[in-house]
Order: sequence, then C-alpha cells, then structure tokens
Amino acid sequence: MRTTPSLLPAFRPQVQERLYDFYEELRNTDELFWDRHLSAWIATGHGVVSSATGNPALSSVRYPDLDAVSEELRPLARVLSRQMLYNDAPDHSRLRGLISRAFSPRAVETLRARILEAVDRIIDEAAPTGRMDIVAELARPLPLTIICDLLDVPQEDRPALTAWSEPIAEAMGNSRLDADRNREASQSMADMLAYFRGLLTGPETPPAPDSLRALVTAQAESTDQDPDELLANCALLLIAGHETTTHFIGNATLALLRHPHAAEQLRKRPDLLPAAVEELLRYDAPVQLMLRRARHDLDLAGRSIAEGQTVLLVCGAANRDPAVFPDPHVLDFERPGGRHMSFGHGPHFCLGAALARLEGTIVLEALLTRLPDLRLDTTEPLKWQRSLNFRGLTRLDVAFTPPSDDDSGARVTPAHGSPSALDRLTQPAPVGVCPVHPKPGDAPAV
Repeated sequence: MRTTPSLLPAFRPQVQERLYDFYEELRNTDELFWDRHLSAWIATGHGVVSSATGNPALSSVRYPDLDAVSEELRPLARVLSRQMLYNDAPDHSRLRGLISRAFSPRAVETLRARILEAVDRIIDEAAPTGRMDIVAELARPLPLTIICDLLDVPQEDRPALTAWSEPIAEAMGNSRLDADRNREASQSMADMLAYFRGLLTGPETPPAPDSLRALVTAQAESTDQDPDELLANCALLLIAGHETTTHFIGNATLALLRHPHAAEQLRKRPDLLPAAVEELLRYDAPVQLMLRRARHDLDLAGRSIAEGQTVLLVCGAANRDPAVFPDPHVLDFERPGGRHMSFGHGPHFCLGAALARLEGTIVLEALLTRLPDLRLDTTEPLKWQRSLNFRGLTRLDVAFTPPSDDDSGARVTPAHGSPSALDRLTQPAPVGVCPVHPKPGDAPAV
C-alpha cells in the first residue's frame, strides 16, 4: 500500500539529521502536493517556491480568523497579526517602511566595528579553555547583543528579553504545542510588549542618537501610527533578529567542520567569504519554510488551490533543487548562478538580510583565522531543535588548541577595511536579572 507524502516526519530527530535527503524524496514525488496530515499544500521545487513568494493571490496573513485560534494562543496571535511578517500590502509596506531605514546595507555597515569587537571578546574568553559551545557562547549571544544595541535596550534588561523570546519563537515555529506552552508564549509576548512600552515612553531614559529606538520613538511622536503596531514590530525585530542569525551561525559552522577542505579553501582565499556566506545559507538555511494562504481559487504549478487553503513554501527544499543548483548536496563556494530562498523573495524579503550576512561573515572569518584547528567534539550526538520552520542546533560543541602563553592569537579583521575605532560593548548581564517577571532559564526545543 502506497503511503501519501507528508512534511510532518521532518519533526522526528532521525529525519532532522538527514533532512535534505528527506526533502529530495518529497520533491521526487511531486514539487507541489496536498499533505492531508498538515491540511496544506507543500511546495518543494525552486520554481514553485520562488514564484509563489511574490504571488499577490497568496496571502501572508497567518491568522485570518482570530476567533478560530485557541484561547491560549489567541493573545499571541493577535500581536503577531500586527507584525509586518504576517501582513499583506498595503499594511505590510507601511509597517516595513517605518523601520526599513535602520536595516539598509549602509546603516548595517556602521555596526561592523561593534560586531568585530563582540566576536573578538567572545573568542578571547573561550580561547584559553580549548573548548566552546558555538551555539550558547557565540551564535546566540552575538546577534542578541547587536539587535538589543539597535533597540537601545539596557544591558541589565537583556536576559529577560531572551527568556521571553524563547517560548514565543517556539510557538511561531511549531503549530502543535499544547495549551500550557501556548499560554506561556502568550504571556511572554505580553511581558515583552509591556517592557517595550515602558522603554519607548520612559522619559528618564532618552534613546541613544541614531538607534532604532530613537527612530521608532520619532515615528510614534510624529505620526498617527498605532502604538500597538510599533510595539509588535519591535518584538518581531528582537525575536527574528537573533533567532535566525543564531541558527545560521551554528549551521554554517557545522557545515565547515564537516567539510574541512572547504574551510581550508576559505583560509587560503578569504576573497571567497561573501560567496561562501551565500552558499552556506543555501546549504543549510536557518528558516525552512514560509506560510501563504490562498486569497481566492487559483492555479499554482498546474494544481487547483482553493480559497483559504494553506501553502507551505519549503525554502530548504527549494535550495537543494538540482534544476537550479547542480549537485545541490555539494558545498561549492564557486557555484555559478542560482538564487537561494533562505531570505525569501519578493515583498517579504528578509529585512535583516544585510545584518545577518555581515554577522555571518565576521564570525566565520574569526573562527577560521583565530581557531585554525577548530574541530567537532563528538562526545554528545548533535541535536536539532524540533521545528518545521526553524532549523538550528540546540548546541554545537567544538575543541581547539588553546594559544600558548606567548601567543596572543590572531585578531579578526574586517573583510573590507579596518574601522577607525571600536565601540565599547558592555559585558553580558548576570543570568536571571529580569525587570518584570522572571522566566525559566532553560531553552525549550523549537
């Protein structure tokens, strides 16, 4: 008896390890098929995914009927519905326009010195030990530090924002949570919004010049912008701004550890770093799928999609489509042509793409130059977060040779010129400091 194809097995740990082989099996069955287990259409081919991302007949609204959402999840769903990620034009364009200026390539480039110093400090602290958990010690704190700097979040408040963001990200990436986890995610979002409301309106702490907080505050004061929308999108920036970059850094580092010849190629040819970042994004994307919903009956790749039906665009599968990427399972930093879908496409192209690319470039350059004998610690098996949407490791243990007493170690330098000065980054606040309500410190599986 033939079993019907489904994306659902991607939840299983044993499938996560061979995820792209699993995608290939799905794509070989059909590039667009109905998944009765998920009650959704599944698109795995690059052509279908790329065309659908910009199709105005497909909506990005995740919760078209809030009354149909479970009571425990409804408060969170109400906030997500105000975020640019889950809106269509004209609301999407309006919401994105409010803060897009802060994420232009030129604006992001001004963060280079800050990122360089943060990475250098993290490696300085780990170097004498000869060991590091790349996820916990580098991939997670780095993007969180940078996005909190952009939002002008005081250092002592950052652990609380981290604790709140984890259950929210879990709910965003997993639609099969129980009532208690959905309730926790909704409460965490309420706490985060209360915090941002105080941060943006507190007269005793004026925003730093040119910070994203200053931009948002100016928008709130000079326009009739709904303050709840501004708060919701600040929350989105915090969560998406560090969650996806964390996964990208972890996934990219693992790929280089498993392909030492590729790592050696980058050491010898640092000019390949920009291309390597794009190839690593294609090879193991931090975000695996995008959700769309049919506005009306339509034809997509020869299939009849009914109004209201969900279409899941599997970017991770599209990135391994051999029709666009020959030998897709090969890590090739000189791969010609082909546009990966890891940042999406069309109107919803990732707002933070330039920042993620810069952070990834600086981290990889630092690891390659300062820890040249970096190797995977196989004491514990790798574990992936349990999510159809987010693709990331729960931890990534590595080992390397500590520098000798008379070896100060190579310092990471910018790929395109040195900054004139380095902005000071304060040390992380003690874990557990929380300005509103403490949350459990253990990170849930997403």
